[in-house]
Amino acid sequence: MGYIKSAVYGLSWMGMLRGVTRGLAIIKIAILARILTPKQFGIYGIATLALGFLEMSTETGINVFLVQKKEDIDKYINSAWFVSIFRGLLIGIVIFVSSSIISNYFDSPIAIDIIQLIAIVPLIRGFINPSCVKFQKNLEFKKQFLYESSIFILEFLATLIVAFITKSENALVWGMIVGTSFEVILSFISFKPVPKFIFEKEKTMEVINRGKWITGAGVFNYLFQHLDDIFVGKLLGAVSLGIYQQAYKISTVPVSEVGEIFNKVTFPIYSKIEADKTRLRKAFLRMLLIILALVIPFGYIVFKYPIEIVRFVYGDSWLSMVPVIQILAIFGVIKAISNSFFSLFLGLNKQEVVTLITFLGALFLFILIYPLIKIFGSMGSAYATIISTIMVFPFIIYYFFKYTK
Repeated sequence: MGYIKSAVYGLSWMGMLRGVTRGLAIIKIAILARILTPKQFGIYGIATLALGFLEMSTETGINVFLVQKKEDIDKYINSAWFVSIFRGLLIGIVIFVSSSIISNYFDSPIAIDIIQLIAIVPLIRGFINPSCVKFQKNLEFKKQFLYESSIFILEFLATLIVAFITKSENALVWGMIVGTSFEVILSFISFKPVPKFIFEKEKTMEVINRGKWITGAGVFNYLFQHLDDIFVGKLLGAVSLGIYQQAYKISTVPVSEVGEIFNKVTFPIYSKIEADKTRLRKAFLRMLLIILALVIPFGYIVFKYPIEIVRFVYGDSWLSMVPVIQILAIFGVIKAISNSFFSLFLGLNKQEVVTLITFLGALFLFILIYPLIKIFGSMGSAYATIISTIMVFPFIIYYFFKYTK
């Protein structure tokens, strides 16, 4: 199968997966927004910020390494599982121990309980069978659709059931725990080989060394994506954080999802044809044109009709997020375009380029965000995300021509 057929096949199934999961996510948020308050969403947001930062700062790049590997990956599964378990245990302990520090930083002592609860999630995730990456590596997107959608549906149901019973923000974490536990079980049923808890020094070090750039990229990408959340939560409080995070999701999800679908499909394809630069460049430019044709209309709809979208999904009590949504809709389009280059660089084994670009984006955002929030409030945070994203484009274009000429 040529790369065009592979891409069309993959995009069809990944598009269906994202359509199902994001459709359910919107339904879930629409229901929860009428059960929970913006402050409760903000408290949950504090817990996810802590989890996300530690997961990104310890990212080993295992999946990227296994997809890039040209030979059989079965011999690396034990080492990948060992690293994954150790990482999950480390993250869980750090989150639990530092829960009071995190809650004090955001001046939200009631967040301690949910932060300690979310520490269970990485511990469980560490036991997922690394062989699950074979769906993506082997371009088996139909199987990946069935696998991931079943996990998401169970998490969706668990979250809503607990939310109806408890009326607590903890329901969002319990949904994650149920979904992750099911993924561990399903990964062992669906994939071979079944990993063994064995420390193989040489292979383990190879996995870690190859993933070091992914670790750096993960940290900077996290900061690039969530530094605005951190500053909004710290400077404006949990209520503003809850409103801002939901505004971010509703405005950027339609366009960023398109980018995510394409990136997940194109990365393994680019990896397979990376030696043929002419073919690679043509493939990327075609994909970029398709992304542009999809994300711009999505972004326009969100920008043009924010009030109708907020009322439909969240209700009238959330209308204060409308101005932020319009700004972030522009950011979503720009982000989807810039992120499309990352799958190309990863396909070329240029993890260091992704790390550099995400570092620069995080640096620009860090410089801009505090003064802009002080001047414009949460809208200043949205302005900072747009400006910092635009500022990294010259570097992206430079490296694109450098590695595809």
